[in-house]
Amino acid sequence: MKVLVTQHIPEAGLQILRGENIEVTVLKGRPRKNRIISELKKEPYDGMIVLLTDTIDGEVIAATGSNMRIIANYAVGFNNIAVAAAKEKHIAVTNTPGVLTETVAEHAVALILAAATRTIEADAFVRNNKFTGWEPELLLGIDLQGKTLGILGAGRIGSRVAEIMTGFGMNIVYYDVRANQALEQATEAKQYDAPEEVLKTADVISVHLPLNEQTHHFLNAERLALLKPAAILVNTSRGPVIDEKALIAALQERKIFGAALDVFEHEPKVPRALRRLPNVVLTPHTASASITTRNRMAEIAAQNVIAVLHGGTPLNPVE
Repeated sequence: MKVLVTQHIPEAGLQILRGENIEVTVLKGRPRKNRIISELKKEPYDGMIVLLTDTIDGEVIAATGSNMRIIANYAVGFNNIAVAAAKEKHIAVTNTPGVLTETVAEHAVALILAAATRTIEADAFVRNNKFTGWEPELLLGIDLQGKTLGILGAGRIGSRVAEIMTGFGMNIVYYDVRANQALEQATEAKQYDAPEEVLKTADVISVHLPLNEQTHHFLNAERLALLKPAAILVNTSRGPVIDEKALIAALQERKIFGAALDVFEHEPKVPRALRRLPNVVLTPHTASASITTRNRMAEIAAQNVIAVLHGGTPLNPVE
């Protein structure tokens, strides 16, 4: 059996595949779609492990041979894969949920704290030799105690962020298409039926929405205008959930206190205007980037492949 891995992933996953006598081909660098298609046409692969940066659209899936039985995404989100096209060819699609919940939640909390305390600005201030002594109004931040955290998307990660932030004395409100009774019991969170109510109420908004047709530009100019002037917006989900141009305008005009972003609308491009803003914390899509988590993601992707190629059901099917 042969498996194509579109980019190098941690050896923990590759070793599992090779241990099952599976021939593994790993493409070098960051291959474009045409490179993946070309490779699929060269060899009769039985499975693929792909990354969220790979565009696995209908054209790529059409290039898979009759042997292809599974596409395992090395990520939780799967907006990069044409799932319907895969199902038409009876190709299973899987992801890696659960394993990165704690890591991403901790990163989101770190972004909240960094934005509220203006840590990145302060670090640059010292490094640029601007620190001349303590001042009463130097780089004033925002206290979180007693403030309200708004969660957009109360799944595993959003719920965990809420749980952690109650330790900072924050009140929790959330928007989700489903009520999360476990979250409400753990944090006394209040659900709102409309995202607008969360945006108007919260002092900090943490975004944990999947990217799909309904959530593209979910936070547009109109919704961003609802935020409090002292609000902080944090996004560790997917960049296109926020209208980046509208957010930049809001930040430039100081209509909100700040933002902290791990994802961007047109990755890896980050607008110069966004990079130059002092009231923004930026990280390069590294919310799940712990050694343990990234290794475990590779293992889960490999285990999904093995399960399907051995005639079983995938461990983490995407419906």
